[in-house]
Amino acid sequence: MSKAIEIVDLTFRYGDLLVLDAIDIEVELNEFIGVVGPNAGGKSTLLKIVLGLLQPDRGKVTVLGTTPSKARKKLGYVPQYPTFPRDFPITVGQTVLMGRLGVTKPFAGYATSDISVAEQAMTETEIQHLASRRLNTLSGGQLQRVMLARALVSQPELMLLDEPTSNIDTRLESEIFDLLKELNKRMAIVVVSHDVGFISKYVERVACLNRTLVCHKTETIDGRTLQQLYGSDVHMVAHRHS
Repeated sequence: MSKAIEIVDLTFRYGDLLVLDAIDIEVELNEFIGVVGPNAGGKSTLLKIVLGLLQPDRGKVTVLGTTPSKARKKLGYVPQYPTFPRDFPITVGQTVLMGRLGVTKPFAGYATSDISVAEQAMTETEIQHLASRRLNTLSGGQLQRVMLARALVSQPELMLLDEPTSNIDTRLESEIFDLLKELNKRMAIVVVSHDVGFISKYVERVACLNRTLVCHKTETIDGRTLQQLYGSDVHMVAHRHS
């Protein structure tokens, strides 16, 4: 295994709608990479293909040296929106433990080791003091840390995050990305974001996705590029995609 992700000539359609066209990208085992682009540009779809939740129409996808479905237990995923109602009667600690369901023995209940891993994840994300709180009492920033802790308890080798800071303020955004940078010491990280100006302080490359994909080193991105397509009030990278 030499790469976290290897994608070659990937094409994907929803019915007749072409969403991803001839995508080629490699992500190194220790890389921190950002994916940016307009709404409906294919960012979330690409993550779902890496997770094995969608199958491409064409192309090869290798994740951690194997197929996405076989690599799934080694992946952590933080979706853009929680997939359960905020008022569901569950605590922070119970939510984080749910991340062990894919790796612990089914129907056997949580082992002591599962609880220990969950406690470590909550400590690392600084939410251990919230363990007994209900989800509907949390702020947006606290909930995002819970989702990150839930992804961490699977002890992933690759972390995928879809707009993890879309509903929180800049100070909390910095705190979460500082944490991701620390986590990058032991895992590859791919993060979808709308704000390339912000994430460029953290990531090594930016993958600009709008049906087709172009990668840049962050130091090659300037203000003129940011304004080409999206305008000065939105921080995006624009390209002419053939």
